[in-house]
Amino acid sequence: MKKTFLLTLMAAASWSAPAYAAHTADVPSADVPSADTLQVTTTPQMHCENCEKKIKSNIRFVKGVKKIETSVPEQKVTIIYNPKKSTYQDFVKAFKKIGYDIAVAPGKK
Repeated sequence: MKKTFLLTLMAAASWSAPAYAAHTADVPSADVPSADTLQVTTTPQMHCENCEKKIKSNIRFVKGVKKIETSVPEQKVTIIYNPKKSTYQDFVKAFKKIGYDIAVAPGKK
């Protein structure tokens, strides 16, 4: 009895999975939040791994941040974020809280 019930349940689950996938494929892409990239330089400059850790561990709390990359040799911080949840000014405030001023890196938004 248990085996029959389990097989029936598994069969029903396998039939409903393609139907769910087909339904979600019809959802317009406008419902998916887009990501934007912000590339900034910091003042004072980053000079070590601790600077990178400080930035990454604090800026990740700005709403909408998806990814943060830092580069000491290039002196750039690249932030991928949801522009519907945060603005450039939010990042200015967040960096100020940890002792940095930021400026948009040349050639980037």
